[in-house]
Amino acid sequence: MSYFGTDGIRGKFGQLPITPEFALKLGFAAGKVLKQQNPNRKPVVVMGKDTRLSGYILESALQSGLNAAGVYVHLLGPLPTPAIAHLTRALHADAGIVISASHNPYFDNGIKFFSGEGKKLPDDVQDAINQALEDEIVIEDTAQLGKSVRVKDANGRYIEFCKSTFPYRYNLRNLRIVVDCAHGAAYNVGPAVFRELGAQVTAIYNEPNGVNINENCGSTHPESLQKAVIEHQADIGIAFDGDADRVILVDKHGNLIDGDHILYILATQAKKKPAGIVGTVMSNMALEFALQKHEVPFVRAKVGDRYVLQDLQENAWAIGGEPSGHILTLDKSTTGDAIIAALQVLTVMVYQNKALHELVEGFELFPQVLVNVRLEQMMDPFAIPALVEKFDQAEQQLQGRGRLLIRKSGTEPMIRVMVEGDQLAEVKQLANDLADAIKQHA
Repeated sequence: MSYFGTDGIRGKFGQLPITPEFALKLGFAAGKVLKQQNPNRKPVVVMGKDTRLSGYILESALQSGLNAAGVYVHLLGPLPTPAIAHLTRALHADAGIVISASHNPYFDNGIKFFSGEGKKLPDDVQDAINQALEDEIVIEDTAQLGKSVRVKDANGRYIEFCKSTFPYRYNLRNLRIVVDCAHGAAYNVGPAVFRELGAQVTAIYNEPNGVNINENCGSTHPESLQKAVIEHQADIGIAFDGDADRVILVDKHGNLIDGDHILYILATQAKKKPAGIVGTVMSNMALEFALQKHEVPFVRAKVGDRYVLQDLQENAWAIGGEPSGHILTLDKSTTGDAIIAALQVLTVMVYQNKALHELVEGFELFPQVLVNVRLEQMMDPFAIPALVEKFDQAEQQLQGRGRLLIRKSGTEPMIRVMVEGDQLAEVKQLANDLADAIKQHA
């Protein structure tokens, strides 16, 4: 059995595999694999988390397992997922661990690994950890145990790294920014980065209590940010998700700027045109057509930053992402980073001396409706002939004018129904009809 999904291990806290007992075994199994790779020394792992209450328990269990296997653990505390990726490299660690369920509700949590290069853990290492989970925890020599230390300047190190991706000759002194921290991992470092670059910053949803992460705020619920931008007469709003690897922007008029808009800006408005852009099967058709017009190559990956990263590396390109706001800029960071992505858009605003809405003038997204069908237990909709027939009928109806995408979530029991086309009313009707059909057969 493999415990790893497309984005690490994730689930409801208190239920396998997100339990203290499993985290202890996982820490020991990961530590054993790292020891096998580094037989002549005690490996080093850096570990950070978001603001969920359950993170404290999982952190203690994981570090105990790692220490028992003879691994040193550097504890970073609450920090964005990309900060752990960066500090894994900066501290020359052998691996990094993030305790977070990203944009999921507070009662979920997850465990994700980075390699020593700050990238996704290679499949063979992940498989080795999964295999080692079958073994019992055996302490052979207490002299070989590891220990844990807390990194006191982790926040400052990451803030300076983020600022280094913004051109030194530029500043944000003329900009008013509202930052929605989603009561998550960026509640401290996010506003600090923009303030230190000179912006007038208003931070909202920056008071985590362990159970309010992502609650009606952040990149998945940007409505309050839209209102706050208007209220504060800000130039831009920036919304993170719980672990700050996704970002959604809001222009001065309160309009949403999603991941497709961000890719369009970085591909067509930046000082240097990129070699190519990687989107996903969820990317809007309007982005594909706009990039063709600007002669920027574009390819679609499967949903998930792991697959976007693979296609970027295969093409030797730097920029890619998803409509959800998971943006990769590999010339700046090894993984999706919400703060750095926002800084790249701000760089274009300063360079062009234009407001955010001016950077996307003429770029209109096709109507796209996404309906999430939550299930008690995951199922395969394509294994049900009656559903397949309905999918085929919808595709024939949209032929030449739009597209249909039905896919299973990689992190939770959910079927995602996406319909895109040139007529909003038709798109809504089709999406809801297909979602209802899936519910009936669940």
